[in-house]
Amino acid sequence: MPQDRYDVVITGGAAIGSAAAYFLTANPDFTGSLAVIEQDPSYQHCATALSAASIRHQFSTPENIQMSMFGTQFLRSFGETLEVDGQHPDPAFHEGGYLFLATTAGLDVLRENHAIQIRLGADIALLSPQALSSRFPWLNTRDIAAGSLGLSGEGWLDAYGMMQGLRRKAIAQGAKYLSGKVVDVQRNGRRINAVILDDGRVMECGAMINAAGTGAAALAGLAGISLPVQSRKRSVFYVQCPTALPSCPMVIDPSGAYFRPEGQGFITGISPSSDDDPECDDFDVQYTLFEDLLWPLLAERVPAFEALRCGRSWAGHYDMNTMDQNVILGLHPDLDNMYFANGFSGHGMQQSPAVGRALSELIVYGGYRTLDLNRLGWRRILEHDPIIEKNVV
Repeated sequence: MPQDRYDVVITGGAAIGSAAAYFLTANPDFTGSLAVIEQDPSYQHCATALSAASIRHQFSTPENIQMSMFGTQFLRSFGETLEVDGQHPDPAFHEGGYLFLATTAGLDVLRENHAIQIRLGADIALLSPQALSSRFPWLNTRDIAAGSLGLSGEGWLDAYGMMQGLRRKAIAQGAKYLSGKVVDVQRNGRRINAVILDDGRVMECGAMINAAGTGAAALAGLAGISLPVQSRKRSVFYVQCPTALPSCPMVIDPSGAYFRPEGQGFITGISPSSDDDPECDDFDVQYTLFEDLLWPLLAERVPAFEALRCGRSWAGHYDMNTMDQNVILGLHPDLDNMYFANGFSGHGMQQSPAVGRALSELIVYGGYRTLDLNRLGWRRILEHDPIIEKNVV
């Protein structure tokens, strides 16, 4: 088989891989060649296309807040920035806000998180139960001590459209997208010299980015690296309710259940309990989770939801960092040219612009130039020093 060479090979062409491809090819100091290898060019099973497609600034970790704030900034100028041949892609970004609800037990954490968010410039309001009831009369606040509402910058979008906009602009700037699956790598000491595809093609590389989502751990294993990332299934349910919920944001219940508007209805979901959340790769929807757990929680929080009807539903997968649910970003200390961007645990789409820019900076300059994301690197993983993100949904 013919052997090709690229200065950078990105494995995985969904939101993270395409963001990295865009920012690298847009960087005036990057003059090399770049290939993106994607095993599913239809993207029908990728996490980006099957996600709840939302972006929020309400995290407890400063880096997560800052990455998503840049994501909002990027989305606001998306069409102009990613224009190709006069066509301006539209990610359909709707700044409908997030509303995190807290009982008395969670009030201190909500206040602590709010203080961090405000310090970093997020537009978040802390509301009393009375203010919540006035603003959202359809909401049951009897057990609620406070709510944290994003006034701007947070909301939801067309994730598939966002990804395709990044991909198309990267191609226009010189990136080459190839269909295939990496089945092996050629490692020589501290370097990955080439990747081998399932059709036998060998691609030499100056640098490699692991953006393989739920396949990231297997890819890392080919290079002798143990990556604590597993695939976790998440079901999303589309429901309709005969009663309107005016000005409904993305609501995060203290139970972990969420819902937000989508078309003429709502999408909703909840994570399974930790003892019922195995690693898996099937796409079977967890309807019993909806019937037994989610629906009763929704009806308790929004009485009108007692009459909801469940329609189209689907399942996707998180690339879950099993240590601390935060991204593992950057070089592994045993390798000089294999960059990791894995374990987003459900936050990949919203963090993809910031991570794409960060990877560009690491490859071109050898370090971060904008956001300092060093704390999200491999050190904490190898030293078993997790970063605790208190707002994991």
